[in-house]
Parts: sequence; C-alpha cells; structure tokens
Amino acid sequence: MARRLKKTDPAAAADTVLRLAVLLQAGVTPTRAWTHLADTGDRVAAGVRSRVEQGMPLPAAISAAGGDWSGVAAAWSVAAIVGAPLAETLRGLAVALRDTRETADQVRIALAEPAGTARLMGWLPLVAIGLGAALGFDTLSVLATNPLGLACLAAGIALLLVARRWSAVLVRRATAGETSPGLDAEILAIALSGGVSLDRAQSIVASAGFPATGAETAQVLALSRTAGVPAVELLRAAAALARHRARIDGRLRAAALSSRLLLPLGVCTLPAFLLLGVAPMILSVMSTMSITL
Repeated sequence: MARRLKKTDPAAAADTVLRLAVLLQAGVTPTRAWTHLADTGDRVAAGVRSRVEQGMPLPAAISAAGGDWSGVAAAWSVAAIVGAPLAETLRGLAVALRDTRETADQVRIALAEPAGTARLMGWLPLVAIGLGAALGFDTLSVLATNPLGLACLAAGIALLLVARRWSAVLVRRATAGETSPGLDAEILAIALSGGVSLDRAQSIVASAGFPATGAETAQVLALSRTAGVPAVELLRAAAALARHRARIDGRLRAAALSSRLLLPLGVCTLPAFLLLGVAPMILSVMSTMSITL
C-alpha cells in the first residue's frame, strides 16, 4: 500500500501541486502552468520547465525532481492516459501530500524528546571531567599521565563512541518509516476514476512504476467486487487509513525509543561517566595521599 521514496518536503510539493490544480482548472495548459509557477520563483517548477525545454516529456521532467515528485509524475501520467480530470486529480493528490507531511511532522515531534535526551546524556561523562577539575581534583593530569588514568580515558572514550553509535542506530530505526503511505492506492484510484477496467488500470499504474498488487489493495478490490460498490472511494479510504496507521506507528516507535535508549545509557554512558569522572578523582586523591605519606 505504500512505496518508499527519497525524502523531500511533502508540504512544499503539496503547495505546488495545489497551485497547478488551480491554474489547470482556470484553463491554463499544463506546460504554461509550470512556466507560470517557475516565474514565481518555484525551484521545482523551474527545473521542470528547463527539462521540458530540453525535450523531456512532462511526466519524466516532473519525476526527475525526485522524492514525492515521482508520485506526482506517476499520477499525472496515469490521469493523462485514462482521461481523468487532471485538476481534480492534482487537488486530491495535494491533500494526500499535505496529510503525509502532517504525519511526518508529528512523528518527528514525538521523536525529538527521547533523541534530545540521548544526546544530552552523552555529554555527561565529558562534563564530569570538567566538574572534577572545578572541584579542585587533578583529574586532567591523572588522565594524561597516570597509567590507570590513561586506561580510564581510553575505556571511557571507547564507551562514549559506542553509546553514541548505538543511540544513533536506535534513533534512525525509530525514524525510518513509510515516506508516502497510501500513494499506490491513490494512484490506482486515479486510474479507475478514468472509467477503465481494473486490469487496464493496474497495467497503467504498473507502467507508471507503482504496481498496486499488495495484499491490502487486493482486499480492497475484493471488497469492491463483493459489495458491488466502486473501488475508487474504497481505495482512497484505504490510502487515508494507511497514512493514519503511519502516524500511529511513528508515535509507537517514539514511545518505544524512550525505553530502548536506556540500554546504551546503562551499558555505556554511565560506565563512561564513572571512568572519566569518578575514577580520576579517586586516583587524584590516592596520588595526593601517597605524596603526603
């Protein structure tokens, strides 16, 4: 039901797509619509215009922008082939892209707190070194000259590096998700809205690079046949549900991240704190006592 694309800004794409829909609905030709947008300073539109002027077909020129624009290009191509109203198609696609952006924003906000806490805790062992020196302990000298201090320094730095790497991997896994949930179903709905048969629609969508053969799509199509209702609205509802699930999954990953980040904290960061902060202070006191004796 979803396709992974290189990350771009769906909100910016949604705004541009919506402006295109308005221009097309007003009777502006597709090529002129892109030209008008390029004249307003839209960099994506400027790139599309440039590629079209070089002889590239319009859908290919849109797809070359990368990221979510590949989906826009596929929707544009499918609508042109089946004769679906292009302006209406783009309006619906703009809503889907904006919903995708809201989902990504909510996931990013949910992940910000645990990720920020992990970064903050990663600095504690280094702060401990300065704190020891501020309290009058000769921690820097111990870490630089004492053999045990050098061992503590090496082990502490190694643990810090492992903790940072471990935390980064956990955050990256929690951040990873479907970048365009439901887009395949949206494009299949566009194909069916042109009045073509299901087989023909699936063939057109596949040729556009978005084969809608997943289990969820098959269930939606089976429901459409069983209930005797048009598949278009069912597919769009399924796409909206996929975006809702992506939002919930992102929040669940953020909640799980908070507990998972305790692992590198307990296994690496706290031992590094002891090695770089507490151990040098103890060694400093022992060194001072031995000199006194």
